[in-house]
Amino acid sequence: MGNIYNNSDNAKSAEKTSILELLEFTIAGHSYGINVAKVTEIMQRCPITPMTKSHPYIEGVIKPRGKIIALINLPEYMQLGESRNPDRDMFMITNFENVNSAFHVHTVEAMHRIKWSDVERPSAVIYGSNDSIITGTTKIGDKIITVIDFEKVLFDINPDTGLQLSEIKVMENQERSAKPVVVVEDSVFLKKMLLQALEIAGYTNITSFDNGQDAWEYLEKTKNECAAGGIPIKQKVAIVITDIEMPRMDGHHLTRLVKSDEVLSIVPVIVFSSLIDENQISQGKSLGVDAHLAKPEIANLVSTIDQWIL
Repeated sequence: MGNIYNNSDNAKSAEKTSILELLEFTIAGHSYGINVAKVTEIMQRCPITPMTKSHPYIEGVIKPRGKIIALINLPEYMQLGESRNPDRDMFMITNFENVNSAFHVHTVEAMHRIKWSDVERPSAVIYGSNDSIITGTTKIGDKIITVIDFEKVLFDINPDTGLQLSEIKVMENQERSAKPVVVVEDSVFLKKMLLQALEIAGYTNITSFDNGQDAWEYLEKTKNECAAGGIPIKQKVAIVITDIEMPRMDGHHLTRLVKSDEVLSIVPVIVFSSLIDENQISQGKSLGVDAHLAKPEIANLVSTIDQWIL
């Protein structure tokens, strides 16, 4: 397989891939953020139809524009208390991982255009590590906005939305185990599941990172080491699997750097993300992405990796 990458519009694509449109909302007076690309609608509080025997954090269902959507009480999930003005609460309608959901929040404040490099990795000391729903923090004015891992929220409430390890067959494949794979994923819980799924499939030579910046620094270092030792780059990096949304550097920016590098450009890049739509695919292809796969299609990811490097 091959990929044709046009580097003539490099500066413009660099600017485009470095920008995050962040929607700020509040719960109990604290500011949080979600990527605008995940939000399809913001609406005032409306009638809620209760559901029997549902998850305790699901308030019921709402019916915006004729669609029946489950409403998740985010303040209760985060254990942050009730609103001071519940009649003014807002609902955020989202679509990612091919799932429509509604999230109950207290207020929706503003949309901010910021650089991914302005989003810092969360402190494990402050936010915890293995079970954190925080993927990053950024400061805007005098406010600290905490970016929520909405994929983990959905998974905690409905595990069927996560990666299904049962789709992966245990495969003892020596060729797979020898292939060096780089995984870039900021969600702690998703990265853990992704690595487990790849190992079950037989890919055990994995190097992982939680942001594009660290991954790029590793790739540059590896490239230089290969050049010094006369080693083909694919012996050290056979493929890169990356999310799009990540602090410090997003997956599209990482792809642009890889595909515009004379040595690294031959390394296949697969985008594995909850934000896969026509716009994301079009932008990714213009940057040199070799394949796009939507979470949580883990079985398709394994077969796609096989096609590119086996």
